[in-house]
Amino acid sequence: MSSIDLAHPVGRFIVAKYWADDYEAFAAGRDARPYEVVEHTNIFTFGGWSCLWEALIGNGTTTAGQNLTYFNNANSAIAVGDSATAAAAGQTDLQAASNKIRLPVNATFPQHSDGVVSGSKDITWQATAGTSQANWVWNEIGLTNSATAATGRLFNRSVASYGTKTSASAWLATLVLSGS
Repeated sequence: MSSIDLAHPVGRFIVAKYWADDYEAFAAGRDARPYEVVEHTNIFTFGGWSCLWEALIGNGTTTAGQNLTYFNNANSAIAVGDSATAAAAGQTDLQAASNKIRLPVNATFPQHSDGVVSGSKDITWQATAGTSQANWVWNEIGLTNSATAATGRLFNRSVASYGTKTSASAWLATLVLSGS
């Protein structure tokens, strides 16, 4: 028996880098452009897939810090760290020893438009690292369903050179998951 591949899930992390003053203007709704935008794909973890399937059949939870906690606004975070260890599907957390943080998603995220048109296949999370946060080399990034390290699930992980963040900038990290 052969299987039919109807869709290929794709995850893209996009990091928009703003100088501090420009980010303040952007956050206030004024026109401001990032000085750089970096984009890389990711791998999905076994634990992330399992959580997705369990939620699909009704076994998820709103209780924070559990393996099957929903990846909603109250619980999800975009995690960033400095480890360049290769991404592997069996990983359960970022690989950085100390330079890692879980940034809560911004107030209106995740965003998804329900429907039966092509735009309905996308979902987006976004988090901001302000000037005082995550000031190190960004080599890894992932979506978690817990703001606390070592709890919950790591859904996906990207390992690539996103650059070195300093206190002179604020970075906007966005994850777009899409079926193709």
